[in-house]
Amino acid sequence: MRADTIVAIATAPGRGAIAIVRLSGAQALAIARRIATPFPDEAREATLATIHAADDPAEVIDHGLVTRFDGPRSYTGEDVVELALHGGTVVGMLAVAACVTAGARPALAGEFTERAVLHGKLDLVQAEAVADLIDARSRASHRAAVHQLDGALSRRLVAMREALLQVDALIAYDIDFPEEDDGAIPRARVIAGCDAAIAQVDRLLATLPAAALGREGALVVLAGPPNAGKSSLLNALVGEARVLVSEIPGTTRDAVEMLVDDSPYPLRLVDTAGLRESGDTLERLGIEVSERYVTQAHVVLACAEDEASLSLTVAAVGAMTAGVVVPVLTKADTLPASPQRHGEQLRATEEGLEGFLGAELVRVSAVSGEGLDTLRAAIREAVMSRVATPDDDTPVVTRARHEAALRRAREELAAFRAEWALGHLPAPVAATHLRGAVTALEELIGAVDVEDVLDRVFRTFCVGK
Repeated sequence: MRADTIVAIATAPGRGAIAIVRLSGAQALAIARRIATPFPDEAREATLATIHAADDPAEVIDHGLVTRFDGPRSYTGEDVVELALHGGTVVGMLAVAACVTAGARPALAGEFTERAVLHGKLDLVQAEAVADLIDARSRASHRAAVHQLDGALSRRLVAMREALLQVDALIAYDIDFPEEDDGAIPRARVIAGCDAAIAQVDRLLATLPAAALGREGALVVLAGPPNAGKSSLLNALVGEARVLVSEIPGTTRDAVEMLVDDSPYPLRLVDTAGLRESGDTLERLGIEVSERYVTQAHVVLACAEDEASLSLTVAAVGAMTAGVVVPVLTKADTLPASPQRHGEQLRATEEGLEGFLGAELVRVSAVSGEGLDTLRAAIREAVMSRVATPDDDTPVVTRARHEAALRRAREELAAFRAEWALGHLPAPVAATHLRGAVTALEELIGAVDVEDVLDRVFRTFCVGK
């Protein structure tokens, strides 16, 4: 099937300005010539053409632009033709049908990118970055995908593989020529190379929490007593009214979650039911949901409308969470003027607040906007204190497949180091662990053609990509 010429609509289905129909394969140029008149003579030059039925030029489908990309200088490495047509449900479908009549086969999900991998245009890690880029819901996940698509992770993995092959070569030389030159290879030299590789793997695995935050967002929970202004504060942070606000205590009965893109990580803002003792069964269920969210939170905004209530709220949520607690005095527009200028953070000095998790008291007003920027800065600082942000030189490990392969490589390296240091096993036997680590890295970047790995990766892609 990989020798067939494939066709698919490469843009989102439905009504739109443009629909792109993509052909790839050995017969792409010949098939496109049968349905497009005139057909471009030169590669990479868009030509206005009439798109028609394969067997009847009089049956016009559309007028659009035709661009050819001759292999290997194309996305897939094969001959590729792209038809830029008017968007809509019918036009693209008719053009695909005409290509199928002329000899093409409908593409499977991810088949264009799979062919790019098989022809060496991308490695498997970069191919996955294409899907991550399409699925990105935040700037953090977008940055990670672009970095990975640029080859940052691939280059790191290739360098690690080469370093391990050098260590394997040392062992092989020692086995084959034990008396040559200066005698046996010092064990410390091999161990040093192994330790360097383990450290590299550990640095990559250490990016997993940051990758999870970039993908899912940091969980920021607004907690406090009923009528403390939590819903109004969430609406103010989001920038629109997404939660029902009422002066009646207990209006919020369930958790309301909103994803807000922020830097360096997106935020999952959660408004929760007011924390209090209640005999109402439905309200009690909502409070239990609130408590579960507080338990799981990266950051808890402990909200209250006066300092006495805030002290009790901070103590209550602090006993429930391992996350950072930020004391927030809401409804600042109704409080007496602060001795410090508006927007400044006030060091919490009231009993129960001073020194609590190093947090600072923030006064905000959802009505006037006072303190919102200060609160946003406090949230960012709290999130970054929980999860280290990788430096620009360290690629982020974004997928479970990457994690599994890296952990397998690390286990093999650790086993090899232990055996090599003890010297209980012959060198050829100990070296099998080293080669196991190399194989794990090769499967990760696709240097080894493993059919089931390719199937798992590209099954999640959209058709046309």
